[in-house]
Amino acid sequence: MVDTALMGHLDSLIYVGAIALGSMIFNFIYWGMGFLRMGTVGFTGQAMGRKDKKEIFLVLARALSIAVFISIILVILHSFIIDWSLLLTNSSLDIESEAKAYFQVRIWALPATLIILTLSGWFIGMQNTIYPMIISIFSNIINITLSFFFIYYMGMKTEGVALGTVIAQYLALILAAFLFMKKYRNYIIPINLASIINSKLKEFMNVNKDIFIRTLGIIFVMSYFTIQSANISDTTLAVNTILLQFFILFSYMLDGFANSAEALSSEAIGARNLSLLKRVIKNNMVFAFIFSIIFTLIYALGGEYILMLLTNNTQILEAATPQLYWVIAVPIISFTAFIMDGVYIGATASKAMRNTLVISSLFVFFPIAFWGFGDMNIRLWSALLAFLFARGILLLLRLKKDVYPKAVSG
Repeated sequence: MVDTALMGHLDSLIYVGAIALGSMIFNFIYWGMGFLRMGTVGFTGQAMGRKDKKEIFLVLARALSIAVFISIILVILHSFIIDWSLLLTNSSLDIESEAKAYFQVRIWALPATLIILTLSGWFIGMQNTIYPMIISIFSNIINITLSFFFIYYMGMKTEGVALGTVIAQYLALILAAFLFMKKYRNYIIPINLASIINSKLKEFMNVNKDIFIRTLGIIFVMSYFTIQSANISDTTLAVNTILLQFFILFSYMLDGFANSAEALSSEAIGARNLSLLKRVIKNNMVFAFIFSIIFTLIYALGGEYILMLLTNNTQILEAATPQLYWVIAVPIISFTAFIMDGVYIGATASKAMRNTLVISSLFVFFPIAFWGFGDMNIRLWSALLAFLFARGILLLLRLKKDVYPKAVSG
């Protein structure tokens, strides 16, 4: 959000568009690798529920091995990734040039980011949400400070916000390693390749494959939204990028409850405690509903002020203000999807997550985006809101079939 806001206060909407395209590509990478966190949470929490100390560490070792391997491959291929990605859009050459500059710098944060993602999932699985909070706040403060410095004191543009991210991620990785050693060094056990590459790794990969497919579907939906925004006009791309920050703000706030659902549901399932699992789901849904009402009111009453924090570009403000009703509807429509994601991740019920995502994208989002009412931008927003609503409802309806049986002994 701060990257977008910093670019939104420069003298051209080109920089906002560049961040949008650059972020779209990293969404493919980081969201696609989200299974490193999500799969780790579920398996760690269930091992904790069984009080299996050896398996708790082996889950982390497997996930870190995969994170390092993927990082090496993607860094090697990064030039091909950016060139191929930009072929998908019809945005201006100026925006593509700035997006490429942003990507070429930020890609070097990838190894640190994926390792932090994995460690955060492991911490949450251990029901320690304090450490991910500390790491996140620390990395964001460093990122914001450096990005501001590079832009306004060093005269850098998109490269400045990218470089701020790179430095912040490696400093955060050092902090994460320190916190791990401070509290969990007694979990470290001697391991060999055979203890990592075994049937447990196969189970881990099978679950993560489904989570990857599910996440890939979300990425395609969000990337299609961004690509079509760019194809409409540079102004529409900038406006939709700004408005999506409202969704991102709410989603990351609500992730607090989703992470709680992940950690507590995985422990309840590991302990074979169905009544606890139901209580976890109920409480998280109630709190998330209250939270969504609060955010709906904040966006309805203060949306224009939030817009002015994100940009002072008159052209963007004039085009975005009449469309605030889309983001006002986001919290109440989407909260169920976030909580259900948390429950299913904790339950490692990955096939249900995959299947409901496929249904929501192929039979809800894309039909509305292609054949819905109104112009292209109206169809895009209508499709996005319908997609978020469908995901939550479909997962809610499958709880008894896909989640509850995992918490029953035997």
